[in-house]
Amino acid sequence: MATTTFSGPVVSQNGFSTGTSASPLTVTTAQNIDSAYASTSATSGDTRLAYDKLTFTSTGSGETLRAYSVVTGAGAAAAGTINGAHISLDIDGSGTISGAGNALRATLGGTSTNPGGTIAAIQADSNFASGGTWTNASFIRCTNSGTGTIANLFNLPAAMVVARTASASSHTIKIVDSAGTAYYLLASTAQ
Repeated sequence: MATTTFSGPVVSQNGFSTGTSASPLTVTTAQNIDSAYASTSATSGDTRLAYDKLTFTSTGSGETLRAYSVVTGAGAAAAGTINGAHISLDIDGSGTISGAGNALRATLGGTSTNPGGTIAAIQADSNFASGGTWTNASFIRCTNSGTGTIANLFNLPAAMVVARTASASSHTIKIVDSAGTAYYLLASTAQ
């Protein structure tokens, strides 16, 4: 039986929380701390297990969801993996997709015709302390984890794949394969 220290949720007019940063909920065995399971037989419309919406009406900042895993133990993830978030889509058995199916969909949009700022559908950040070497880190890692393999790196709109007219490339973008071999994509300031 899992051991759980629980002081109960804190409920206020502003919502609820389980534990605090000073007194977190603690567990001593592997388990799902918060879980919800459901099944739907709906034949149309969207079913969502969780739907959260946060509207910013002033100059504040933040996010609707922040998944934040912190490692403080030496040798963590022995024979396992630690993720900030793991989002999956499985198509099992006789299941098929007739529309789109995405493990992660990041959409940037809105009705503002001049939103300003620096905006992107995906921003991949690094946040290491100074003084280290990060030769084993990358912004994006692709793996074929199952026995079946995916061979395409990208599926891009045709407008993003254009014929090269420049005769020389002035820069490269480094890519490292799973064996640690470096390869370089040619890049140029001219098309």
